[in-house]
Amino acid sequence: MGTIGDSLERAAEDTFTRKPPVSTAARVGYLVKQLGTTRATAQLLGVSQRSVERYLKGTRRHPPQAIAAKIDAEVKRRWQPLIRKRAVKRAVDTGGITVETRARFGFTAAPGSTDDPRLRRITEHLPPAYAQQLFDAHASGATEQQLAAIVAQGLQEMYFKDRGRRAQGLVVDLNTIDYLDLSY
Repeated sequence: MGTIGDSLERAAEDTFTRKPPVSTAARVGYLVKQLGTTRATAQLLGVSQRSVERYLKGTRRHPPQAIAAKIDAEVKRRWQPLIRKRAVKRAVDTGGITVETRARFGFTAAPGSTDDPRLRRITEHLPPAYAQQLFDAHASGATEQQLAAIVAQGLQEMYFKDRGRRAQGLVVDLNTIDYLDLSY
């Protein structure tokens, strides 16, 4: 994924009401329960079926770092799906999404004003319509540029144009993202 997609995943993890399993055996057990078989879990993780069985028994507790990261990511991706759906529904219906970023923004503006890209640190709450666009695009597999365009459009309307009260001809581009954090 990219910066914005990863940030959406981190924001979803913040909505968890319980912590995911900690031990390797518990994590692999959760994956086996979700996928149904040790074979399917082994294929997902890219290890042998016997390795999955060893992780389950506890005879092998410390997988290689790459496999441990894959186990962690897959457990977090599947953990508490109903809680995630409820949080996304709340963001889309009433809450919106908060964007905190330090990025280089480019501008297309009226003649006589500067359009040089500037590095800015912005924290802005975007209304539910932008949250809906962002979640829909992410779910449909949008590219990082498409997600950045949605965030840039939301920041353009809410922050730079002050909800339509100024800078009517301004068009904002999100050029380089130093960091981006989303919450809902």
